Amino acid sequence: MRPCRRFHSARSFTGIAQARHCVRHPPQCRSFASTTLRPQNHDPRIRELGREISDDYAAIRDSYQTPKYPIVLAHGLLGFSELQLTPLLPSVQYWRGIRDALALQGAHVICASVPPSSSIEDRAKKLREDIDAAARTTRDGRVNIIAHSMGGLDARYMISHLPPKYVDIASLVTVASPHRGSSFADVLLQEDGQAMVHLPKLYGLIERFGLGTAAFAQLTTSHMTKVFNPATPDSASTRYFSYGASTTEPPLLSPFRQSWHAITKAQGANDGLVAVDSSRWGDYKGTLVGVSHLDLINWSNQVKWMVREWMGMKRTFNAIAFYLDIADMLAKEGL
Repeated sequence: MRPCRRFHSARSFTGIAQARHCVRHPPQCRSFASTTLRPQNHDPRIRELGREISDDYAAIRDSYQTPKYPIVLAHGLLGFSELQLTPLLPSVQYWRGIRDALALQGAHVICASVPPSSSIEDRAKKLREDIDAAARTTRDGRVNIIAHSMGGLDARYMISHLPPKYVDIASLVTVASPHRGSSFADVLLQEDGQAMVHLPKLYGLIERFGLGTAAFAQLTTSHMTKVFNPATPDSASTRYFSYGASTTEPPLLSPFRQSWHAITKAQGANDGLVAVDSSRWGDYKGTLVGVSHLDLINWSNQVKWMVREWMGMKRTFNAIAFYLDIADMLAKEGL
């Protein structure tokens, strides 16, 4: 376990300039206008599935411990490590500010980049290649993986079927990964018997960009529960942790409104793409309440929160604080 480090430079990261509020606000800072409004989610299944996390990660703490082993960040469906759209603009990161924050704390961070929408098997193969390539330049014999969404499935498959040559996987932390599939994928792929006329158009668009489409069929509830999970046992030498998230009904124009309703009807509380129940794997650390699937990688709607802050609402979730706390948890577990 490495020593604690104080977090001094939060303002140097994109998207976390507002994160320097203390976690426990002193009495003189409190007023009706600045009261933290805790998100309400009345689905009783959230509490039944584990600890509810409402505002534990509202702000960055002064210090966090650093894990013993490097951290591999594994992105989700249609994800990437870093995109440079034009030399005139800054690059776009999937892990928006998260990689830099972990590195500032002294962690060795490896950002994997797998085919955005290819099969789990193909994505897992590329994940192993990225880990092995990075391992050749270090003397670390083990790594920790933190995976968002489908990245957790890639990592599970890799650990079970395609273990890296040069390192062992000490732990896997999955964040809103659909371990039991997504009922929205069921709807898209007509598993309810209803034709989705837009799906061929979506596939055609993805293929025009040179990307695969095999991932979508593998995310159904039947494939995950009847095919993938039985064939992908956990490794006895790897620690498994997981987090889920839930949010209230998205706004009328949100791209996640339809998926939220479909998943709520079939699987219960969800973050807009993945149900809480589907997110559980291994040691379930809890459900982040009032947090969406994109909030989890620091892609929050800044305009939405600006309006809410004008209304006197304080943010209850900061993605940077969340991932720093995961690293701190791994350090305390001796990883």
